[in-house]
Amino acid sequence: MGCAASLPDRSSKAFPGINSANDGTDSKNLKVKLVLLGDSGVGKSCIVLRFVRGQFDPTSKVTVGASFLSQTIALQDSTTVKFEIWDTAGQERYAALAPLYYRGAAVAVVVYDITSPESFNKAQYWVKELQKHGSPDIVMALVGNKADLQEKRQVPIQNALEYAEKNGMFFIETSAKTADNINQLFQEIAKRLPREQPATS
Repeated sequence: MGCAASLPDRSSKAFPGINSANDGTDSKNLKVKLVLLGDSGVGKSCIVLRFVRGQFDPTSKVTVGASFLSQTIALQDSTTVKFEIWDTAGQERYAALAPLYYRGAAVAVVVYDITSPESFNKAQYWVKELQKHGSPDIVMALVGNKADLQEKRQVPIQNALEYAEKNGMFFIETSAKTADNINQLFQEIAKRLPREQPATS
């Protein structure tokens, strides 16, 4: 992974997108599979590390394959959401592995770098892939990272906003370096998750 090394727990069973913690009986505690997609170097690993550990590592290594981290947040309605986060490698040679990680995911966070039009094009490629092969009710977020580099911006906010609206995604700009909007990104995702309705007799 870019901002730290961690490996998926090989013993864990494949989990579907969203599980209530207690076998469907408790809709207040959700467990959610989330995948990050995007070009190499856009800061996917740095976003995850900032969210999970509150750290930023400017000397981060490139992710190999994918890495796994988890983090739990609480919402105002006292729902807790445990994100099981798969951070995928952005390099072209790992692209074929991505479907293994986004299949069954409840959430996809597609990241680009606001200073790189190429990374924005790649983000659009991933959105198309998710629309073709992802879960039909997947929650998708478009994230413009490196918002601290405003003076080097090459992707206008308006372009990203229009693209996100057209594709039923929500859009936010973040900076893993300054932590700007990182927690808000995951809070916003959590609010958009489908909730199980309690069974009525």
